[in-house]
Amino acid sequence: MLGYTPDEKLRQEQLRALRRKWLKDQELSPREPVLPPTKKGPVERFWNNFLQERSLWRIYTFKAYNGGVFALTRVLIPAWIVHYYVKYHIETKPYANVILKPRLFPGNTILETGEVIPSWRRQTKCTIKFQIQVQ
Repeated sequence: MLGYTPDEKLRQEQLRALRRKWLKDQELSPREPVLPPTKKGPVERFWNNFLQERSLWRIYTFKAYNGGVFALTRVLIPAWIVHYYVKYHIETKPYANVILKPRLFPGNTILETGEVIPSWRRQTKCTIKFQIQVQ
């Protein structure tokens, strides 16, 4: 027996037709892909409505807002995280990265003002003597 039986030939023809149809269905029409409209959040809706009327001050307001968001999300928050990590996880002793003010002693001179720190003892012009009365 040579070749395929009539049932096998019919089955192969049907499979070829199905493959052809499937491949044709995979081609996109000019209007595809059809994407559902994206749902906008409240801030995006506000800015879209805000920028509908193209005026110069609105555009600059939007740019300032974007600059603030950029500074907050990419500068301030990462800097805070790094500072927190260094302060509480890397330093070996507590308060190691706190800068102390220089110590001042009586007789020292303050460089900025030229003022001299007075001594600890109060020097008064007149002294009042109290008498202890013993009864």
